[in-house]
Order: sequence, then structure tokens, then C-alpha cells
Amino acid sequence: MSWRRLAILAAMLAAACAPAGAETLIAALSTHRIAITSNYTGDQLTVFGLVEREGRTAARADPYDIVVTVRGPPRMLIVREKERVGPLWINRQQRRFADRPIFLSVSSNRPIDEILSPDAARRERVGLANAQRTPAGREFEFGIGPYRDALIRILEEKQLYSQDERGVTFLSPTLFSAPIRVPATAPTGSYEIEIVLYSGGAALARQTTNFEVIKTGMEQSLASGAHEQPLLYGLATAALALLFGWLATTIFRRD
Repeated sequence: MSWRRLAILAAMLAAACAPAGAETLIAALSTHRIAITSNYTGDQLTVFGLVEREGRTAARADPYDIVVTVRGPPRMLIVREKERVGPLWINRQQRRFADRPIFLSVSSNRPIDEILSPDAARRERVGLANAQRTPAGREFEFGIGPYRDALIRILEEKQLYSQDERGVTFLSPTLFSAPIRVPATAPTGSYEIEIVLYSGGAALARQTTNFEVIKTGMEQSLASGAHEQPLLYGLATAALALLFGWLATTIFRRD
């Protein structure tokens, strides 16, 4: 058999073994920038997405599922365990969580345990608890579970962590949207959005995008001045404090 016939046969076998088609994700944001002003009380943006089938992709037996994960700026997060000794509370032990997002939002079109098995969710770090687990291949974390649960609970109370099992809405079989609430307590910086398409418990496609939270106006000027001219900023702050103190003394002075 000639090499040409072998090449044709190999191509035919590859085509026969190839999947009938594949899906890709197309995602867009309502805005890529959230500005913090003097009357800022939080904001909301929306993720819009489309599942695009390549070629003549046959309809899948299982429906599509979408999980949208938003991760904020990474920080060193510390959780301390307190113990009461008489009338005082003292720090007993602590755990450090390096490079963990200080803002984390997970949205899906239905409960995650209906989309993925528990093992798959842990392996892919899907969900609030799983996102805080140490990636596979790193050091073993003994006894860190209670501290991880406490970290999630504390940040949920501050509205920095949230999980919405009905946060993604399919507007059609292939078109979806997901609102993302950014509270006033969210820090400035860059935020990453990861959108994952699932079907039958298998990840079919991924797409990432990002937005940023920035300060504008007087807030940005003050923040820039504090970092770029710390000595001048400190002197101006002290002078203003003395001025307002003198004014208060003069106004409320009793003759």
C-alpha cells in the first residue's frame, strides 16, 4: 500500500473518530469598569453569553449548564481562632490563605451538585468551599477545614462572598445572562470572570473576561496623593485636623 493511501486512510479514521461537533462560548459584559464616586453604594454588571455550535453539531441528550465564577483581587487572608480567658478574648491559633480572592461570586443555572459530582466539583474547584481548597499537587492541609469554613462565613457576612444557584438564566437554549452584584465593600482592582459550559457533567468550553473597580474624582486624587506624596499628604491631613479643631473650639466656645 502506498504512502498516499495510508495517509488517506489515516485521515478517514481520524474523521470517523472525531466528535460530531464542538461548542464554543461567546461572552460579553455590560461594562468593563465600575467607578467609585463619593455616593457609591455598590453596582451591578451583567454577563451575556452565547453557546455557538460548530458545524452540524447534533443536539446533546443532556441540557447545557453554565457556571460563572468571579474572582476579585488576590490577598493574604488570615483566619484567627479566639479563646475566652476570663473577661478577655485572646488569639489562639491562626491559618493563612495565600493568594486567595477577597471577592468571590459563583452563579449557576441550577444547583452545582446537580451539574457536577462532588469529586468533579472538588477537582475543578467549583463553588465557594472548593475554590478555597489547595490545588492538587501542593502541600497537604491538615485540620484547615474549620478555618476555611470560617473564612467563607466571615466574607459572606461582609457580602464579599456569594453563591447563587439560580443566578444564570437561559433566555433561549443557547443564550444566557447572569447579573453580578458588586457591593460597596469590594476593593479596587482587577476582577476575573470565568464562564464554563457543562453538559452531562463534562466541561465543554471555557471563556474568561475581566472588569475593574477604580476610584474616580476626588477619591482617586486623595488616594493617589497618599501613595505618591505621603509626607505632603500627612502634613495636609494634620493641618486640616488642626483647622477643624480650632473652628469647633471657636464656634462652640462659651464666653
